[in-house]
Amino acid sequence: MTEKPKIIKRVSQIKRRAVIKEFSFDQQDLPRQLTDALNMYHQSSWDAYKNLPFPNRKEEPWRRTDIRALAIDKFRRIEQLSKSDFTTPDGQYLKPFKDENYAGQIILNGNDIQQTLSADAAEKGVLYTDFRSAEENNPQLLSDLLGKIVQAKDGKFAALASALGQHGVFLYVPKCVVIEAPFYSFVWGAPAFSATLSHIFVWLEEGASVTFVHESASPTFLESEQAFHSGVVELHVGEGAKLNFIELQSWGEHVWSFSHERAQVSRNGMLDWVFGAIGTRLSKCFSDIDLLGPGARARMTGFYFCDDHQHLDHDTQQNHLAPYTTSDLLYKGALFGSSRSVWQGMIYVAPNAVKTDGYQSNKNLVLSKKARADSIPGLEILADDVRCSHGATVGRIDENELFYIQSRGIPKREAEKLIVKGFFNEILDRIPMHLIRERFEQAIDRKMVNRES
Repeated sequence: MTEKPKIIKRVSQIKRRAVIKEFSFDQQDLPRQLTDALNMYHQSSWDAYKNLPFPNRKEEPWRRTDIRALAIDKFRRIEQLSKSDFTTPDGQYLKPFKDENYAGQIILNGNDIQQTLSADAAEKGVLYTDFRSAEENNPQLLSDLLGKIVQAKDGKFAALASALGQHGVFLYVPKCVVIEAPFYSFVWGAPAFSATLSHIFVWLEEGASVTFVHESASPTFLESEQAFHSGVVELHVGEGAKLNFIELQSWGEHVWSFSHERAQVSRNGMLDWVFGAIGTRLSKCFSDIDLLGPGARARMTGFYFCDDHQHLDHDTQQNHLAPYTTSDLLYKGALFGSSRSVWQGMIYVAPNAVKTDGYQSNKNLVLSKKARADSIPGLEILADDVRCSHGATVGRIDENELFYIQSRGIPKREAEKLIVKGFFNEILDRIPMHLIRERFEQAIDRKMVNRES
């Protein structure tokens, strides 16, 4: 029997240290479910959370991200807040609900939940609901699926979100069901000193095909009034299935966000994953793709725009665990003010995963003297007859290009905006929905106007 290949991750080998400080959550906050399996899932996740050390900068994944200023003992779960603590979502965020035809829509604003599902999707057996309702109404299905993609042992924040996270969305698409209209979900909130613990779960059976758009957003409060988000995103693409997953992070700049996200792609499956990060004070996102069967393909596109004192850290991993698999990753970022971005990428090729084709690229445009971008690509190849490559660049605006545009009578600030938009064109071309492209272009305009001189 062939030994299952081991996924090589960039994890620290340091000994566990004593936890100096801890969140104020306790075991009484665990949700109580209808099945023993679900209760065991939450309890085992809680046990993992209690046993795992709090991340620190001695660990390689966290070496460039300092979270000691996080006020972890001050947060209350959003389930404990009242309706008056939450604001009404800004109209710009809800525009997609009005301007597009969707197969399903879910808006989560604190404990207020609005959701719809088209008759066509419902007749085909699609389940699309908020996560808490899914555990209550479909406990056996969730008992069979949870914990198979992101596991509590993946990290302190993964364990916390798995244990307590019920603020989220569940999408299940049966075998060979194809839904043309997209699904859309929107999480709004993050009041001062709140804790949003979210769980996004998407499972496509063999031959299914859907597009799913998810956005997390909030207004910005004072930076001294922190808010906390910890989330898990789990994606499963069955044999021959296709998932277009578009994820936007637009949290207010008082939010500290941590997420563990993983997609599994089966034989001949296809994943097109677009991730955009615009908000937060600080974020750390782990995004993994596991290509499990021959012919599995994945394309991952990321964009981020930092200004002021924002710190955005993205850790990606492309795991080729079977022969004849393909992955293509492109991340681009722009930075203003005293902001900082970190991208760490790894392509892993398992033994016998021949004919692998893997590529990753990260490009950064630094637009101020105090901004900083760290770009760290990596390869771990344990098979022959593969094609893997990577590239990373960090640079500033080309002064000759800027001079050329200004010589055409265009003011400097407008010229810089044109260069930044041109820099992101390659990313925008990968985004299939015009409203999402428009949202990102608006974010570019807003950050260019508000940036530090």
